[in-house]
Amino acid sequence: MPPRPSPSSALTVAVTGPTGEIGQAVVTALERSRDVGRVLGMARRAFDPAKCGWKKVSYRRGDVLDEGAVADLVKDADVVVHLAFIIMGGPKESSAVNLDGSRNVFEATVSAGVKRLVYASSVAAYGFHHDNPQPLTEEVPARGTSGLYYSAQKAEVEALLWATLNGSSTAAYVFRPCIVGGRDATALIDNLPYVQISERLPRPVLSLLDGVPILRPVLPDPGVPFQLVHHDDVASAMRAAVLGRGAPGAYNLAGPGELTAAELARELGWYSIPVPKLAVEAVAEMVGRVGFLPARSEWVTAFSESVVMDVTKARRELRWRPKHDALKTLRETITAARMGRFVR
Repeated sequence: MPPRPSPSSALTVAVTGPTGEIGQAVVTALERSRDVGRVLGMARRAFDPAKCGWKKVSYRRGDVLDEGAVADLVKDADVVVHLAFIIMGGPKESSAVNLDGSRNVFEATVSAGVKRLVYASSVAAYGFHHDNPQPLTEEVPARGTSGLYYSAQKAEVEALLWATLNGSSTAAYVFRPCIVGGRDATALIDNLPYVQISERLPRPVLSLLDGVPILRPVLPDPGVPFQLVHHDDVASAMRAAVLGRGAPGAYNLAGPGELTAAELARELGWYSIPVPKLAVEAVAEMVGRVGFLPARSEWVTAFSESVVMDVTKARRELRWRPKHDALKTLRETITAARMGRFVR
């Protein structure tokens, strides 16, 4: 049976970065909404929307660094969803996309008179600071961490967004999800700072592991809790913003529950061993001083401080009800990764 036509008042939504793990979940959520009539997607790689079963999507290849391409994408949109970003890579490449590209999107959105802008920021925007209150609420300033360029850039992009939209008629929703997992986020395991920490601990700390059998990998457990959120739950929150639910502003996103490295190791079938938090901080400081280490090495810093967030505002304002808790998200991610390529 063919789908019923969308009402004439249905929204046209422009999405940058619709091909990523969050992007595909967001577009799928928009596809299922009768209030959305068209989705205009743009990313740098070749992509066929039909392979995802999308019927409302018009896709084009383009770069957010191309001002003309961005202006053409958003000119007919009622809502713009900005998801294009780089997490790994290098400071220069990520700065171009995350800062210059975002500036192009924000300025074009304002110039086109778009009703709403939905932006995917990150918990990293808060920064990893000793004096951050716990749990983090949206009232805490997004000041980033200079030693982690992605964190610093996320905070800078948020400041850029508010400055660009100041005095305009465009309403902005900024989402700060924690670590995102799920069936389409299988790279999560490799990129978790705990896995990277295990490869970079100094020799005195590694000596503590001598008595542990080497049949399985070992994760150090500094006792710092972390949160996970499922990409489908992130998508449901963003869809609510696209539809204009709740007040514009910043929103934390995290699934129920918290995890530790010990629980992560158990779910992976690995070992864990308690490690003093000071040892992790020492590794983080070392990584921050060595400029030639791989970009993802800097993420060791992210687990030297707790960044547990309060999500009351999203539940209240957006009526957001995540369907996956942290443990369920982790298990789904591990299962998907193992089915694909991750076998230990």
